[in-house]
Amino acid sequence: MRSIISIFIVLLLFSCGTSKKIEEKKVARKAISTVEIVPIFNDSISIRAIAVTPTNDLVYGGNKTTIAQYNAKTKQHTNLLKGKVSDSLNISFRAVAHVNNTTFGISIVNPAMLFKISKDGKVKLVYKETHEKVFYDAIAFWNAKEGIAMGDPTDGCISIIITRDGGNTWQKVSCDNLPKAKEGEAAFAASNTNIAIVGDETWIATGGKASRILYSADKGQTWKVYETPIVQGIETTGMYSVDFYDSKNGFAIGGDYTKADVNEANKIRTSDGGKTWQVVAKNSNPGYRSCVQYVPNGNAKELVVVGFKGIDYSNDAGNTWKHLSDKSFYTIKFINDSTAYAAGQNRIAKLLFR
Repeated sequence: MRSIISIFIVLLLFSCGTSKKIEEKKVARKAISTVEIVPIFNDSISIRAIAVTPTNDLVYGGNKTTIAQYNAKTKQHTNLLKGKVSDSLNISFRAVAHVNNTTFGISIVNPAMLFKISKDGKVKLVYKETHEKVFYDAIAFWNAKEGIAMGDPTDGCISIIITRDGGNTWQKVSCDNLPKAKEGEAAFAASNTNIAIVGDETWIATGGKASRILYSADKGQTWKVYETPIVQGIETTGMYSVDFYDSKNGFAIGGDYTKADVNEANKIRTSDGGKTWQVVAKNSNPGYRSCVQYVPNGNAKELVVVGFKGIDYSNDAGNTWKHLSDKSFYTIKFINDSTAYAAGQNRIAKLLFR
């Protein structure tokens, strides 16, 4: 019995040691040094919203009444609205989501229209809002049943609509239950990344003359607002994108797209769940970018940002950056820690990071 126990202990120690080495190898990732850009779509469509499906296909929204899906195996693109919504409407979509084999897209400008597209291809208009100021910027889901979309103020607060029944119905949150918007505070429909979700927690980035974080700990039931030090004060400034790696570590980027090389205070970071933020890489590139995403398995250290000025990467939580490419993109979503989809003006590409 003693010899059997000894063998078991040795095996256990060896097994634990092996696991630790694997874990250490995973943590000690090699820094990204290059990106290969593989085009998968070229057409006269501006694409600012993408979502990755569980099978690594891509859903994307653009102008010219486009909500489409790219099949990664067949390399085929299918406009899910074609023949089901009149082309004469000429709707532009800058916010899409995919959950539970269902695709959602909400249009910009008046009237706002939110479509639900089932796996079988059935298209249903599930929400419509008519207002001279209506403009929805982003959409995301907490789970298969509950989702949220946000947009510019129509009254005295940021517009927020929520579903609790899988997207069949949506209700607009009353301004009585939301922080009052500051003068000139709105948001940018630049990359469908104004909303970040971790578990039940939600962060919404606003921009313009005021640029703040709206925070909910309970899937949109209650809201708080936090100030940020990002550049703000005129209509084109503020946060354009926010992402959270976990419930504590988040990053936001933006600036002023009309002065895209200005980099004084366009990158901010939080380590306390968004309550406080600090400017990082002050007076250092990159300047204006429209989208930021944490690299999966990057331990809240690795970030990639994209914009019409190119692609940049950080492996120290945003303190320093490496410029990877001048290629213009508006938005990016990771498939895994070395592969992502990116989209922009007339293009979609697969990005291979090495």
